[in-house]
Amino acid sequence: MNRRMMTIAGWILTGLYALFMLGASVTPKLFGMPVAEETMAQLGWPAGYAVMIGVIELACVLLYLYSRTSVLGAVLTMGILGGAMATQIRVGNPLFSHVLFSVYLGLLMWGGLWLRDPALRAIFPWRR
Repeated sequence: MNRRMMTIAGWILTGLYALFMLGASVTPKLFGMPVAEETMAQLGWPAGYAVMIGVIELACVLLYLYSRTSVLGAVLTMGILGGAMATQIRVGNPLFSHVLFSVYLGLLMWGGLWLRDPALRAIFPWRR
């Protein structure tokens, strides 16, 4: 795949990741939707943490979308996803649908960044 096609594919994956995070995670938390607080309560989080977590997620997504801070945004997002995974393990949710969902999101996020950033491809080359 040539460099231009890799960049386009990377931005497509990046866009899918960002749209998912903004639509399914950040928006419900920031707008105080009942589903966000209910889900947080089911996971053992005290009331009132959803908005703060939503703000942190939004900051990470924005850092990830801006090319100069994209790696920082990806690293910080992995911290959030690791915490989400630990929470899912703690409450005993199913492995492939709940616990590993953070891994799936992380792969989508890093895959998009790897495809669109030549410097990241130089650090982590794909070898045959």
